[in-house]
Amino acid sequence: MRYLPAIIILFIIGCSPAKRLSRELRTSPQFEDHFTGFALYDPQSGQTLMAHNADKGFVPASNTKLFSLYAGLLTLPDSLPALRYVVRGDSLIFWGTGNPLLLNPNLPDNTALRFLSSRPERLFYSASNYSPTRLGPGWAWDDYNEDYSCQTAPLPLYGTFVRFTFPDRVPQVSIQPPFFADSTIVSTDRPAPREVVRDEHWNRFVRPQNLRPFRQDVPFRWSPELAARLLSDTLNRPVGLVSVPMPNNTRLLSGIPTDSLYKRTEYVSDNTLAEHILLMASAQQGDAVLNPDRIRTLTDSVGLGRYPGIRWVDGSGMSRYNLFTPNSLIKLLIQLRVKVPQERLFSLLPSTGTAGTLQGLFGTEKPYVFAKSGSMTGVYNLSGYLVTRKGRVLLFSMMHNNFAGSVSDMRQRTAKFLEQVHNQF
Repeated sequence: MRYLPAIIILFIIGCSPAKRLSRELRTSPQFEDHFTGFALYDPQSGQTLMAHNADKGFVPASNTKLFSLYAGLLTLPDSLPALRYVVRGDSLIFWGTGNPLLLNPNLPDNTALRFLSSRPERLFYSASNYSPTRLGPGWAWDDYNEDYSCQTAPLPLYGTFVRFTFPDRVPQVSIQPPFFADSTIVSTDRPAPREVVRDEHWNRFVRPQNLRPFRQDVPFRWSPELAARLLSDTLNRPVGLVSVPMPNNTRLLSGIPTDSLYKRTEYVSDNTLAEHILLMASAQQGDAVLNPDRIRTLTDSVGLGRYPGIRWVDGSGMSRYNLFTPNSLIKLLIQLRVKVPQERLFSLLPSTGTAGTLQGLFGTEKPYVFAKSGSMTGVYNLSGYLVTRKGRVLLFSMMHNNFAGSVSDMRQRTAKFLEQVHNQF
């Protein structure tokens, strides 16, 4: 009988939530048919509560946007940089800052537009502070027509896409910006296309002949010449194009609060915004030059350099070259929580039961998961903060790679597992 208390203690330990859920990860068919990683961390005690393949590398997809968020929080001011400029005689020369919100229909910051329209000087745009690339490393080239694959640019305009709107019972299409109306033709192909298609290398758009109610955003090919023409068309005044190196004494025009950009980036998983957060962050490295290759410097600044085998190559997570571990994401979540007060941090992330990528995933209960998801074919990940029924705030990262089923099915498996964490810890 004297051994009974010890047996009871061992039984309780063996039946602890961490033990039970770890066993489920190892043995359940829900997690055995693909590569699963999981890490659960208690910031109060500083202890790892669960770890399953937590040091193995996974393709993170849009979980990458958490790193972009942290890079922005580390480097960008409270208000977005809208424009850099100098005045030389009767001319105002300006350079882009990588701010993606100028005339963006989803989240417009038209500070620069109002500024330029009010200036008495002649206007000249210079793109000398950036050499644009068509695609990020590892991006799929044939996604060029998709709204999630817009080109990165030093002076993005209109979100770098054309919005085609086919209203119900209206016999004409709305094209924004109207500048591209003359570049759009009606298809005569049979069978007729069901969506607007752009030429891969040119801003030539073909739309369906038979209109049906829908809206489609199609990326356009950005160039300095096109940027100057679009601005001139919008401002209704000439905007010249020059190649003038950006001097050290440029003035900085500030725009709307940076948090508005972070929130939309994380809530709707906007790839274009995420890429431009990194682009703007790169210009904070000393010389205001927009250089996406400085992601290596940012990797060190967020502490990723200490993790062997970790690879971070873009801001959005569209590249399959990215490689993170559940533990590296936990490390990032710790740093985010130190950098940003919890109330503000939770407001920047999608949460259960509200708008965003987690809407409807965990029922109608009071939000208890504040996290970023990431998905592509064969990939679904969710990393962030979980509030348990007892009020504990835990950090988690759950990563699924190489599954043959649907992403929606993997979302549900993840939600059910995290619901157990919520109820049992």
